[in-house]
Amino acid sequence: MNRSIKNSGGQIASAIVFPMLIVVMTSVAGIFGLMNWSARLSDESAEESQHKLVGGALQLTQNYIAKQQTGVVIWDEAFRAVKDPAANDRWIRDNMMNWLASNHGFSKSVLFDADFGVASVFSQDDDSDWMTKGLIEEMAPAIAKARARYITSFQPTPSGLFRFVPQGETNHHSIAETGIVSLLGEPHLFTAAAVVPQIQTVFSDREAPAVLVSLIPFRGQKLNNISDMSRLQGFVLAQDQNDRHGVGTYALQSPRGKDIGVIAWQASRPGTQMLQRINPFLAVAAFLIAAVVIAVTLFTREMTKRLARSEAKAVHAARHDALSGLPNRSSFQALLTKILDEGEQNGTNTAVVYIDLDHFKDINDTLGHSAGDEVIVGVASRLKQVLPSNGIVARISGDEFAMVLSDCENDEWLEYILDQVQDEIARPVKIGRREIFASLSMGAAIAPRDGKNPDELLRKADIALYDAKANGRNRRSFFEPTMEQHVQSKDEMSRELRLALKNDQLDLAYQPQSDTDAKKIVSVEALARWTKEDGTVVPPSQFIPVAEETGLIDDLGIWVLNKACARAHDWPGVVVSVNVSPNQFRHPRFVEKVMAILAANDLPPQRLEIEVTESVFAGRDDSVLKALRRLKSLGIKVALDDFGSGYSSLSYLRRFPFDTLKIDRDFVSDMNGNPEAEAIIVSIIQLGKALGMTIVAEGIETIDQIRFLQVHDCHRMQGYFISRPLTSVALSQFLHDFHNENNEQFAENLQHQAKRAEASSAG
Repeated sequence: MNRSIKNSGGQIASAIVFPMLIVVMTSVAGIFGLMNWSARLSDESAEESQHKLVGGALQLTQNYIAKQQTGVVIWDEAFRAVKDPAANDRWIRDNMMNWLASNHGFSKSVLFDADFGVASVFSQDDDSDWMTKGLIEEMAPAIAKARARYITSFQPTPSGLFRFVPQGETNHHSIAETGIVSLLGEPHLFTAAAVVPQIQTVFSDREAPAVLVSLIPFRGQKLNNISDMSRLQGFVLAQDQNDRHGVGTYALQSPRGKDIGVIAWQASRPGTQMLQRINPFLAVAAFLIAAVVIAVTLFTREMTKRLARSEAKAVHAARHDALSGLPNRSSFQALLTKILDEGEQNGTNTAVVYIDLDHFKDINDTLGHSAGDEVIVGVASRLKQVLPSNGIVARISGDEFAMVLSDCENDEWLEYILDQVQDEIARPVKIGRREIFASLSMGAAIAPRDGKNPDELLRKADIALYDAKANGRNRRSFFEPTMEQHVQSKDEMSRELRLALKNDQLDLAYQPQSDTDAKKIVSVEALARWTKEDGTVVPPSQFIPVAEETGLIDDLGIWVLNKACARAHDWPGVVVSVNVSPNQFRHPRFVEKVMAILAANDLPPQRLEIEVTESVFAGRDDSVLKALRRLKSLGIKVALDDFGSGYSSLSYLRRFPFDTLKIDRDFVSDMNGNPEAEAIIVSIIQLGKALGMTIVAEGIETIDQIRFLQVHDCHRMQGYFISRPLTSVALSQFLHDFHNENNEQFAENLQHQAKRAEASSAG
């Protein structure tokens, strides 16, 4: 009976609702089509106006530089100078060309004599190689017009002579010809004008003139002037420009029609903007109309339809995400399996794309979870908008989405679709008055190339996603077999490292730091080392990042700290420095762990120095600052390692309580004979001293470096010239030798090497 009522209600809906919906939807579609057509016409008209506006601004700029050149080409003294067979080239360059460069920015000039030969060439950088036959050939039409305009300015007099009356004085036209040429790959504006007398002079015959051509770079002030006059957004100068939606272009050509470059700008699209404002209202109106039609038609079958709606809602809730309305993980798995089966039957490719919102946790932490929910809803809506008709998008978890694209033609087609996705998400999401900018990282796997099983494809898409995030986020990666090998290798290394920590199979090396005079070892830096049982040495550059990513850095850091503090008693009076990851600082009980290690090893806090890199500044995390201050209050020294290679700023140096500033080894290695590197090092030393910090230079390898740092009073030095990293036993012997019988010998050796270096320089 219920089935009969339900079927009856469905028949009524089919007979009444569907035709009415077709009429309504046809009307709405017609309105939408008309609005889109009107918007397109409006956009085209606006772009044409902007093109004319740029052309007008360019013409005004060319007229202006021609006017600037007038001061030297309409001048009796210049006219006589260029007509003189024994012309003074220095006078011409100083009083004409150099004057234009100094007063109006014309970086290059060339004077052509009456026979169209090059009489004088000028460049601000004193390089005359810029004047080439090809450049003359490009400017030849403009020069010819300037010469012709001069000759036709002569008017015959009754006495048979010719009176020079410039055309510019009678018809308000410029005496110059302007244009654009490419010089060394860069567009330059030029103005070409005949050198003429100031007064209306009488000549016995008409003669060809000397022509002065002056060039000024287009990029820079002139381009800014055009941008200011046109008031267009995103104004740039490029060699070429592909047609892109929303980008207007103006082609630049030489007098002979050769393409030089384009001016591009962000085109104003009033039609599209109007459509974006009106479409939501039209959509709401269409929805309301459809809702009224359905409500009126189905009123008599409300009970039957209520049951049907309840069933549909239950099914939808089971298959869709409640927040975004997208299919959920289980539904996505089923849909993916179905699409893969169809693709295998039809012999087509299917793309599986994993999507992850970058830094979504920061949004939740700073703005609250309600704002995060709105971002999820906004992103889901945009993903559905740009999704092709043959695609499916689902929400997998909190900030993770997944897409399936059937009939994937090739990698280029998929890249185009993912470009659209990233462009759409790049627009800000508005939450109240706040604009939130989101970005996506995406990883893609393609069947059957990367596999046929749904789980396998999802796993490989996830591996590609990890690669995208590891390479800077806001990008996409396609799965490659090497990625899987990398993941497996990293996973294997993580398991081996965990086991090595558990079995105490790691070791420490210690690199000494000497004082300024290299006469005393004041500190040693503890460095983690890992040699496997089979003798394979794993560099720290490999296992430290793995420890960071897998969370093992906490255990590794505590192990290093405990080991270094335990051995510190072997070297009385020497400070032990230990590198600490920013992630360790964020552990709520990190400071307590440090205190416990000092207590367990009976080591005074003043004997311990904690080294951090500039990455502590990246997150602007107050918990790191609090931990650093607590450590310093205990008497523990705090050092900033690799200064100058990352996020450093003076405000951070003032906020964070650093005792020691370590100059990055790249600056030290580059300073030999490099004034810039030496100036940077001196500035860092002075900066650190001004803030009351101890300065340590890393990477010392030559006597010249030591002497330079001694002159500028660097407090400590560390590097292979002092000593390579040593085992604890070797360090004890090194300290004994250094501070006793070998100390004077070491100092004498330094002086001997210094004298040899001075003698070599003098020779």
